[in-house]
Amino acid sequence: MLEKIMNKGISTMPFPIEYATATKDFYSFMEDVKAKSELHSFHVTYTMVQSVFQVFRRRISLQEALTFANTLPVALRALFVKDWDIHEPKKAFESFEIMNQEVKELRYPHNFSIDNAIEIVANVLPNHVERIYFAKMMETMPPKAQVFWGFIPH
Repeated sequence: MLEKIMNKGISTMPFPIEYATATKDFYSFMEDVKAKSELHSFHVTYTMVQSVFQVFRRRISLQEALTFANTLPVALRALFVKDWDIHEPKKAFESFEIMNQEVKELRYPHNFSIDNAIEIVANVLPNHVERIYFAKMMETMPPKAQVFWGFIPH
């Protein structure tokens, strides 16, 4: 369709490539997480990633969450905001052990997230974002949010 429009000389708005490659980019990310975590399916991987995002966004402000989401690829951005209750009480960052346990609570008992889900997702994510923009955004985040994503060591 885009090709037909361009061939007729009709002026078009710029079409960001990230929308054209959204599905491919999403599956690439999910495959990397699945492989790193040694999970058996995309369904299990999806639940784990969604839950890691939820655990994180419960601990940051709405503005910080939107700033973070804007650095994610299209499909991950959508997953980050999926089922969001913006009135849910904010939680404090806790130990990785406690937060990884919280990851396992989404869709329990059908959640097969691994014990280090947060660390795995945090390790894979930088390979699927624009690193310069992600790093600049992380520099604006609270230190505990930076630790969550492995931007600074814990």
